[in-house]
Amino acid sequence: MRKEEFHLKFFMCVIESRGLVRTPQSTASTSSMLIQKPPPETDDLKHLHAVDDPTTKEGIPILKNEWIMTHEEHHAAKTLGIGKAIAVLTSGGDAQGMNAAVRAVVRVGIFTGARVFFVHEGYQGLVDGGDHIREATWESVSMMLQLGGTVIGSARCKDFREREGRLRAAHNLVKRGITNLCVIGGDGSLTGADTFRSEWSDLLSDLQKAGKITAEEATKSSYLNIVGLVGSIDNDFCGTDMTIGTDSALHRIIEIVDAITTTAQSHQRTFVLEVMGRHCGYLALVTSLSCGADWVFIPECPPDDDWEEHLCRRLSETRTRGSRLNIIIVAEGAIDKNGKPITSEEIKELVVKRLGYDTRVTVLGHVQRGGTPSAFDRILGSRMGVEAVMALLEGTPDTPACVVSLSGNQAVRLPLMECVQVTKDVTKAMNDRKFDEAMKLRGRSFMNNWEVYKLLAHIRPPVSKTSATMHTVAVMNVGAPAAGMNAAVRSTVRIGLIQGNRVLVVHDGFEGLAKGQIEEAGWSYVGGWTGQGGSKLGTKRTLPKKSFEQISANITKFNIQGLIIIGGFEAYTGGLELMEGRKQFDELCIPFVVIPATVSNNVPGSDFSVGADTALNTICTTCDRIKQSAAGTKRRVFIIETMGGYCGYLATMAGLAAGADAAYIFEEPFTIRDLQANVEHLVQKMKTTVKRGLVLRNEKCNENYTTDFIFNLYSEEGKGIFDSRKNVLGHMQQGGSPTPFDRNFATKMGAKAMNWMSGKIKESYRNGRIFANTPDSGCVLGMRKRALVFQPVTELKDQTDFDHRIPKEQWWLKLRPILKILAKYEIDLDTTEHAHLEHISRKRSGETSI
Repeated sequence: MRKEEFHLKFFMCVIESRGLVRTPQSTASTSSMLIQKPPPETDDLKHLHAVDDPTTKEGIPILKNEWIMTHEEHHAAKTLGIGKAIAVLTSGGDAQGMNAAVRAVVRVGIFTGARVFFVHEGYQGLVDGGDHIREATWESVSMMLQLGGTVIGSARCKDFREREGRLRAAHNLVKRGITNLCVIGGDGSLTGADTFRSEWSDLLSDLQKAGKITAEEATKSSYLNIVGLVGSIDNDFCGTDMTIGTDSALHRIIEIVDAITTTAQSHQRTFVLEVMGRHCGYLALVTSLSCGADWVFIPECPPDDDWEEHLCRRLSETRTRGSRLNIIIVAEGAIDKNGKPITSEEIKELVVKRLGYDTRVTVLGHVQRGGTPSAFDRILGSRMGVEAVMALLEGTPDTPACVVSLSGNQAVRLPLMECVQVTKDVTKAMNDRKFDEAMKLRGRSFMNNWEVYKLLAHIRPPVSKTSATMHTVAVMNVGAPAAGMNAAVRSTVRIGLIQGNRVLVVHDGFEGLAKGQIEEAGWSYVGGWTGQGGSKLGTKRTLPKKSFEQISANITKFNIQGLIIIGGFEAYTGGLELMEGRKQFDELCIPFVVIPATVSNNVPGSDFSVGADTALNTICTTCDRIKQSAAGTKRRVFIIETMGGYCGYLATMAGLAAGADAAYIFEEPFTIRDLQANVEHLVQKMKTTVKRGLVLRNEKCNENYTTDFIFNLYSEEGKGIFDSRKNVLGHMQQGGSPTPFDRNFATKMGAKAMNWMSGKIKESYRNGRIFANTPDSGCVLGMRKRALVFQPVTELKDQTDFDHRIPKEQWWLKLRPILKILAKYEIDLDTTEHAHLEHISRKRSGETSI
């Protein structure tokens, strides 16, 4: 094998092409994966939050077999970037999570041996040069993970739009030997980068003719690699499911909506909230789904000509049903079908004039750009930063400029200008009043959000129901409470009512089903549930097997024809018991579906569970505060215990999002040697300017190495160097209002589950009754393979470790090596899967959409 091929192959073992890290069937345990090296602070990554139908490749578990790399292999990994230089800049509007991306680019670049440079003040700094372009160190990106905005600054730059400005920028790069440029910004910034790259040869030629660079310098800098990361709170860039900053902006908006809701209810007011989105209605749309708004105005789908009548009727109906408030969300770029702007003040005047309601307008403005980035944006930025370095190091003169995008739960590379062109096509379609085409070009995720919103907000349940078309579906919560459960219940109830069904709610899980704690739910029953944490129906861990007789009797008594179970591992195992019980009780032969909802994220068949994102953000926020508490004090290490049972999802993802030095989990066995290596790692770290350490421990990662044991070990070994503190976060991780992701995810899961249920009941109707005894009549609705899919619970048995209540394969384990790299450990993995540039699907009118 040629040396260059070996280098590339070896570095691919560190970071898989799609932004994930794959480990072979014989990978190292923690001790063999970590080879110590002096280090500062660590890092993060998020659970790919795709906002619609995300998923990832099948996970490969980390096994215990040890494999130590040779000195030659170790040297190859550390020399891959030697002789290369990478510059990173942020341009255009700032977005939370940009700092996470910058941090990842710097640390992974340094990890490979490359020199990495900050370009301060965006393209203006590139043009001005001098102190605006400075070499970065490992420590220079410490403590920036939790900061909003962009630490290296951003600015609009007229100079770079002119060729003379780009000539100066090229001169500054060539003089520093920089031939790799990572640009974090919107479509305008990325378009400018592509123009810069296409002109590169001519710019070098002009500089050489002018005597500003030598022939040798021109040869060394013969081509420029460009990789873009999309940072925009509007989520207006086509080709990616989510842009850096969008999730954090939604957090800011929902915090304000929740606060406004309480005052609006007190005074029976109508609130009109204007959110950002001059050309894209994503923020407005998802906000409306997440708060149950009465109406939303977005530029991609203008309202009908008589929208004023419809709006006033909707608001009046809401008040008639007993609601004390109305919420209307307006994107700043909202228009009618003629292209005329629809303003928040115009809507207020309409409501006051026609209905006489006390109406207030709130324009959120730049508050949406501010604040701490969410856990999702920290991880998204980090994953994209890691993949950007990979793409730059693999670049050749023939490689087109690419943009790192999120597709489902995978980081992928797409040709930059293809994405830019489709983004421009959306704008053109809207300018041409081709709104259906614009909606398709936005992508499947956007369209699914819109369809669910229309169902819940624009369609009302039928006034009368006939027994021939009406079915009875029961909804229940099982297991521990999880934020978002109530949003899922609300969605299932209302979609069921819209379909003409009778919907029952069961209190206290299977125990309540056995005791007959069942009542019928109407439209208003679940009003205002979307933003409430916990479980309004009550939930218990009781399993159904011991109460089959009573459960069967109540199924008959209440004529229950389908069951939607919202919960965690107990909901899944309860479903398996119901399948077994069908052999004895015909009454149990009804369709059922499990919607995963647990902070532990340990339900087989789904990459994500409702509630896990809220718990993750709670941990992340707490870690930020704990680390901040040590500011200005002596050297200190914090040991924090997270929930999750035997599942290390929360510990791992919180470690990625909060910048942990280590995260101990059950799935990756560790020994006293590993603990020793981590302590020595922190000892070396305390010799730098970074004086804080963070260690996370999953509550059941090891029965002997308890939180107290690890705390005592660190306290003893750190004497004279650092002191230690411990925190057990406990049930605070299960509480609080659900995050925008959990609200949105739960709402769509509930809608999809009820749609499936209605079809399955009709399919199972035989001889005047419902009889469902096939495996596919009892399913888990999970997020898999970039889609929400229904999988029979019986087929998931082989994928389950019942002793430890976890799936046998878990996708997020592939992210753990990135945590170690960003914490300045040197790791050894054997991944040879190669990256390929994908292409964006161009969805135009008349063509089939994805």
